[in-house]
Formats: sequence, C-alpha cells, structure tokens
Amino acid sequence: MESAVQLIELGAIILALGLLGAVSVRFSISPIPLYLIAGLAFGSGGILPLTTSEDFVSIGAEVGVILLLFTLGLEYTADELVGTLRTSAPVGLADLALNAAPGAIAALLLGWGPVAAVAMAGVTYVTSSGITAKVIGDLGWLGNRETPAVLSILVFEDLTMAAYLPILTALLAGAGLLGGAAALAIAAATITAILYIALRHGALVERFVASPSEEVLLLKVLGLTLLVAGIAQQLQVSAAVGAFLVGIALSGSLAHTAQKLLTPLRDLFAAVFFVFFGLHTDPGDLPPVLAVAALLAATGILTKLATGWIAARRAGIAPTGRLRAGTALVPRGEFNIVIAGLAVSAGTNPRLGPLAAAYVLILAVAGPVLARGAEPLATRLRTRRAARLRTRRPAPQTDDDVPLPAARPAPDTTTGHHDAAEPA
Repeated sequence: MESAVQLIELGAIILALGLLGAVSVRFSISPIPLYLIAGLAFGSGGILPLTTSEDFVSIGAEVGVILLLFTLGLEYTADELVGTLRTSAPVGLADLALNAAPGAIAALLLGWGPVAAVAMAGVTYVTSSGITAKVIGDLGWLGNRETPAVLSILVFEDLTMAAYLPILTALLAGAGLLGGAAALAIAAATITAILYIALRHGALVERFVASPSEEVLLLKVLGLTLLVAGIAQQLQVSAAVGAFLVGIALSGSLAHTAQKLLTPLRDLFAAVFFVFFGLHTDPGDLPPVLAVAALLAATGILTKLATGWIAARRAGIAPTGRLRAGTALVPRGEFNIVIAGLAVSAGTNPRLGPLAAAYVLILAVAGPVLARGAEPLATRLRTRRAARLRTRRPAPQTDDDVPLPAARPAPDTTTGHHDAAEPA
C-alpha cells in the first residue's frame, strides 16, 4: 500500500513539474521560481505536505545538482579550466570579500556570536552552482564569452567551500585548531587527486567509459559521475566539484554523446532538486525574518553583480556580457542551506535557519528573473546612453546662423591670377 502511495506522489510531482514547465515555456520565463513555489506548497507547512516520497526526492535532488555540474564540465577542456582558474584568483578573492562580509556583519549585529558569523558568511557568499548552471543552459548562454569567467568563479567558490566546510564543522563541534587542520588536509588531498586524474589522465578516463553501445556508455558515465561525486562528498569536498571534474575529463565526440544521453536525466532531476529545496522551507518560519533577509538579499544582488562585472571586464567582455555574468551569479541554493543546517543542528541561534531559508529563497527566485531581464536592461541602458550623448552634442546650425561666404574675386583672364577686384 505504501509503495502505491509513493508512486501516486511521485507521479503527481513529475506531472506538476511538467505543467509548470509548460507554463514557463508559454510565457517565456524561467521555470525555477515556479518549481520552488511548488516545493513550498507541498512541503512542511504547505497546503498539501508529501508523506512518503521525501526520501526519493532527497536523493533525486542530489543527483540533479551532480548532473547539472557534470554537463557543465563537458563544455570545457582541462586546459581551459586551468587557464581560467589561474586568472580568476583575484576575482575569486574579491568575490569572497564582497559576499561573505554582509552575512558575518549581520550575525554580529544581531548578537549571534562569532561562530554564527562564520556560518552566515558562508550562507551569503556562495552562489548556487545548480541554479546558475540551469539558468545558463535555459537562456542559451553556454557559448557566450563571459560564461568561462562565470564558471571559474563557481569552481573557485566550490574549492573555497572544500576548505571552509571542514573548518566550520570543527568550529561548530568545538574540535579546535588541530581537528580543523586535519579535516582541511583530507579535503585538500581529495581535491588534488581528482584534479590530477581529470587533468592529466583524461584519456584513460575516456577509454574506460567509451563504448559503441549508447546504453553501456550511459551506465558507465552516470555510474562514474555519481561514484566520484559521492567519494568527494564523503571526504568533505563538494560533490559538485567531483562531478564537474569528471565532465572536464571527457572531451570530443565522447563528451557530445554523453551530454545527449544524460540531458533528459539532468532536466528531470534538476527539476526535482528545486522542488526539494522548497519542500524543506516552512512558509510559517519566514515572516519574522523577512525584513532582514530582504535587506541581505538586496545587498547580495549588488555584490554578485559587482563580482560578475569585474570578472567579465577582466576578460575583455562588453557591458552586456558583464551584466549577464553578474545576474548569473545572483542565485543562492544548495550549499547555503547545508551551511545553515549544520549551524542550527550544532546549537547556534535557531533564527539562523529561517533567515538563511528566506534569504536563499528570495535570491533563488530573483536570480533567474534578473538573468532573464539582463539583455533587455542592457539594451535599454545603451539606448538611454546614446540619447544622452546626442543631447550633449551642440545643436546643428540653422541657415540663419550660418554666415554667408565672402565673395570670391573674379579671375583676371589676362594674367591667370585671382587679383582683388577694383572698386567701381
């Protein structure tokens, strides 16, 4: 009987996602805000909470993020990744300073203490790789010149998270400096190993998964991606980083075929991810912290716009591309909720969880909407700038303002020179 209820709930969820996707296509908007609102409606405190399918949805959400980042990795080569990361360090540090500071300052002003400040710094810092990847794909920005700069920031943030999460966990547990250093060393070793295999032995990975059968190729690629992502997460590294680097290791026709096979699965589980995010947000907890969350969200939009603008400008991108890069970085999501959950479960201020949820929900909805409007806004700004420049130029002279030309002397036909006319 329980399995029948699970099938009914899963069928209802997937059908509802399909209907919401149809609405988004009809009105040319991103489906992400609709998926999030659906999650709120069917989650804890919603109008019709789900009862039996939550475990499946939880696993499906993790698979969705992993596949989003894996397919992003397929778009780029190892050389492109290394080159971009080398040049992105200054922008990555600016991103860290601009976006971590508001959360830390807010926690200190609210009197939550230094440990909560470290947690809130992570909540406001990191962009949602899953939502940004979905936005870039939906809007057709994968081939844009600013996209490598955006991805380099995402990778930099995820690598920063690999160092941040062990430190935060140690602080929350009171493990001290030694425990934090040991966790950080394990995370660093894991990242180094995955990077080395992906960048230096990508050909071996390709030979391992290659197959003339599309069915076998699908199973190998999906299994390897989930395996590496799970190992990375077990060792305190982002599963998204592991999946992204597996995608980097594949190239050429193999990468093209893998992307074609996995795209339907990616779209399905990515939609489940956004629903799952909404399921774990109780609408009743949001109103008391909404004002602070809205202020932090407005600040977060400005700081991420600045980050994207700086990154794209360093890459020589025009203002329209800079605006696209900034809006792509606005969404917050999976990492932010994980950080808040760790802090709340460790006994920090209980208001931190609802505040983080409201903050992330606002930006998860606002990010895709802003990205959709980036190009029209850039066009409008260019038009206004051109109009201002035209008004600043001197007005053209009228016929009354133009002085008559002086009379030219008649030529002397005897000498061939233009002499002055004699007075009459």
